Amino acid sequence: MKIMIVTDAWSPQVNGVVRTLTTTRREMEAMGHEVDLLSPLEFRTLPCPTYPDIRLSLLPGRKVARRIREFAPDALHIATEGPLGWAARRFALRHRLPFTTAYHTRFPEYVKARTGIPLAWTYRFLRGFHAPARAVMTPTPAVKADLEAFGFDRVVLWSRGVDLDVFRLQTSHRLDTARPIFLYVGRVAVEKNVEAFLELDLPGSKWVVGDGPALPALRERYPDAYYLGVMKQPELAEVYAAADVFVFPSKTDTFGLVLLEAMACGLPVAAYPVSGPIDVLGDSGAGVMHEDLREACMAALNIERSTARAHAEKFSWRAATEQFVGHLHPARGEDRQPSARPVGATGTMD
Repeated sequence: MKIMIVTDAWSPQVNGVVRTLTTTRREMEAMGHEVDLLSPLEFRTLPCPTYPDIRLSLLPGRKVARRIREFAPDALHIATEGPLGWAARRFALRHRLPFTTAYHTRFPEYVKARTGIPLAWTYRFLRGFHAPARAVMTPTPAVKADLEAFGFDRVVLWSRGVDLDVFRLQTSHRLDTARPIFLYVGRVAVEKNVEAFLELDLPGSKWVVGDGPALPALRERYPDAYYLGVMKQPELAEVYAAADVFVFPSKTDTFGLVLLEAMACGLPVAAYPVSGPIDVLGDSGAGVMHEDLREACMAALNIERSTARAHAEKFSWRAATEQFVGHLHPARGEDRQPSARPVGATGTMD
């Protein structure tokens, strides 16, 4: 099957969305599918306000239309709600091309944290974007229930996986500081609530791995913590293996791929009992969830690394990708008729 994925999130960004799409494409190609990925790398871009690491494509409509026509996909998936996503959505609706979408991040919660805009307003906007999709893929039952509560239709589950060969049990001395070592990995931004981790009165030492707009202020405010930038996966696996507890302070994540990575390296998790950790950890015993994050951190020290690893082994990227492919809606012959019309025949392409 020829599958086109349209995404506003792509390299050099380092986040869960990019990693999910990268791995999903690799798995689909291994399954024999032909995958075309349309990303901001093909467009002129400008930095997103308040988040310059994210690049927004400028006036992408004509090129998006041309790319879809040229590839003539059997199935179209729109992964994000940015400029490329809107351009692909507009083309698909105009030409009656069925498509699916995904809800990767709790964008309304991020917007509220940054601007104070009420959740209902942003959810209403997003509901309009996703409404024509044949399926809206979301990573956990909790997020699915939230979207349905805000009026989203045709919401389905698309889980996530972890590379168990890269993220594995190993001996590592990458973090040579006082023990116990408490570790955070991820984007360093206000919505990730990293400050809640750094404020904790914990024994040993704290490490933060990642980058983001909040990093300079946190480094200045919490100079006793240790900081590393963005790391490649093999190096990151060594960091996980060298720590004693993975601390996940976010209350807005839809899933949290880093939870799986940490557990695959045998690192138990401490988190709040919120969507994301609840769905990933469940009653596995691989982590501790508590409203008092310090209590969760201290209790997680008693978890065996083998317990965390065993739970991570239940998450396969192949199974997650098969789930994704199963949700796609291939175009029928009548849906593909517009692609037979010569590009530019009416003087426009979008």
